[in-house]
Amino acid sequence: MTALSLIRTGLFSKPTRTSLTFLSLCIAFLLFMLLQAITRAFAGGTTVPGVQRVMTDAKYSMTDNLPLSHVRAMEELEGVRDVTQMVWFGGYYQDPKNQFAKAPVDHTRIFSVFPELIVSDTVVERFHASKRAVVVEAAMAQQYGWQTGDVIPIAADIWPRDDGSWHWEFILAGTYQIPPGSRIQPWFFLRWDYFNESVMDWVKNQIGWTVLRVNDGVEPKTVIDRIDELFENSSDPTKSLSEDEMARQFANQIGDMGAIATMILAAVFFTILLLTANVAALSFRERVPGLAVMKTLGFQDRYVAMLIFAESAGLFLVGAIGGIAAGFLLEPVLQESLAPATGRFQMTWQDAALGMVLASGLAVAIAIYPTWAANRLSIVQALREVS
Repeated sequence: MTALSLIRTGLFSKPTRTSLTFLSLCIAFLLFMLLQAITRAFAGGTTVPGVQRVMTDAKYSMTDNLPLSHVRAMEELEGVRDVTQMVWFGGYYQDPKNQFAKAPVDHTRIFSVFPELIVSDTVVERFHASKRAVVVEAAMAQQYGWQTGDVIPIAADIWPRDDGSWHWEFILAGTYQIPPGSRIQPWFFLRWDYFNESVMDWVKNQIGWTVLRVNDGVEPKTVIDRIDELFENSSDPTKSLSEDEMARQFANQIGDMGAIATMILAAVFFTILLLTANVAALSFRERVPGLAVMKTLGFQDRYVAMLIFAESAGLFLVGAIGGIAAGFLLEPVLQESLAPATGRFQMTWQDAALGMVLASGLAVAIAIYPTWAANRLSIVQALREVS
């Protein structure tokens, strides 16, 4: 018999116990991958080298509006490359459950402020050609079955039209894609000029916040200070933050996601470690007679110990691989469900590598006792205990 066949026989001598242990390990490492992705999403994801942005909204409450004139004033500041106004549009598509981020933007500048967004020239041309045009993230369009040219009705819940209606209709000009790992959330972009001319008078010429792209080589802090100083004594003072700081503050409102994830994983892996170690020890005790017979037949102590180590550590590592693989397989479904809350949701090979390093360390820790016991196992003592 080969070593592999002996290991397989040992593992499946109790198939139910082995299967449940494997399933527990898979769930633990699936949870590890999930929490790593969520932590990174709340931390802001990755940035594009050379692209720096500043977010500006009302100083005292993010629900307050700012005048459109603020945008014009920001355009004139030194160090500013481009700026677009945005407004939280609200509303839903067909059913109140169909909620996604929607915002009127400056259609001539949005893809300059966010140059990492992948969009074709044809789509941009169609976006410019019609005031009712919208551009949406590709996965969002796929989710709702939208095709270019479709009319998309939105039932508003914040901004009524100037005729008193809450019903808005837009025409899909096309889609854009978000590069992997980007901090940008999927947005439904509509044109601010259409929104401004169609909304009730009391909302006209008002914006929610601005997103400003800084010139290459300019420190965002410099521009932030200029913006807030400019409007400090106005009736509408502002609060500006870099994109990185905005992401960190948003995450901190929920809590320290890194610490939360660490505590959850520590509890999970401590429990799994105890359970798996107990299973390994129980399996070893049940196999003592068989191991004694193997040594009687001439198998060396080190060989027997190696078999026990391979069984204990191998089960843990295979379970870890199963959980990590399950994470990658479930990523598209999880991204669709979690992206509205967390932004870009992605599992990475770096997470997988970290998971395997963790699994290797825990596997060795679990396998130490049964391996040591198997190496020291006395044939006479083992057979005496059996009799």
